[in-house]
Amino acid sequence: MDTRLLLIRHGQSVWNAARRWQGHSDAPLSRLGHEQAEEVAQTLAGESLDALYASDLKRAFVTAQFVGAPHGLVPVRDPRLRELDVGAWGGLTRHEISTRWPGALAAFDEGGPEARPEGGETGSAFRARVTGVLDDLADRHRGETLAIVAHGGVLAAVTGEFGHANCAVVRVTWPPLA
Repeated sequence: MDTRLLLIRHGQSVWNAARRWQGHSDAPLSRLGHEQAEEVAQTLAGESLDALYASDLKRAFVTAQFVGAPHGLVPVRDPRLRELDVGAWGGLTRHEISTRWPGALAAFDEGGPEARPEGGETGSAFRARVTGVLDDLADRHRGETLAIVAHGGVLAAVTGEFGHANCAVVRVTWPPLA
């Protein structure tokens, strides 16, 4: 039996606002991020949710607390839902990365499965981690509806599309059709 997933990107963090790469860095939500989290919580208040999971990073976990409040759900922290580990690129802007590692950002942007930020996680390892945690959660909650608050990279690993807005909601059935 399939499981419905509502994949939610966290609200804007202070590093999103500064256009800094975050990865596993634990930047908090900005004021706008808190407003976005409240708005997505109100939008999803009428949904029937059976469980709520979140990345353990502040920006996702705090967003999940907002989402869970109307449902009486407390988010379960799961570090497997973290963003791609960007290694040494964490906290840097695209310009700073390009200056320190000429050509590395362009190679990463090409999206090859073994491309990785300096000292970070490969795309293939990241996708395997995301697929693994979603398989696990869907198996534990067969036939239920889960809200999962995570990161833009997690949503992109599932949809194949980058650039989801802060607090975007992507609805998928898991496991996906082959």
